[in-house]
Amino acid sequence: MARLIFTQQLARFTAVPQVDTTAATLRGGLDTAFAANPLLRGYVLDDQGHLRENVVVFIDGRRSEERARLDDPLTPNSTVYILQALSGG
Repeated sequence: MARLIFTQQLARFTAVPQVDTTAATLRGGLDTAFAANPLLRGYVLDDQGHLRENVVVFIDGRRSEERARLDDPLTPNSTVYILQALSGG
């Protein structure tokens, strides 16, 4: 099963589970994670269902560039990192 791993930065706000999924796409994998913790959705996706500007996803070491459809394929052995960028001044 593909494994989704969320940055610990999000742990300040909500539980950040590691999620195993049989989903074939990034969106399906994220939906699995959101089913486990619905509050997580608001930190990862905007009101249009697209990745928030401050969120980056890496699938098997490759950065996902598709921020709206989230249709990047997942394999049973995929490792997906969902990172929230830090900002400040």
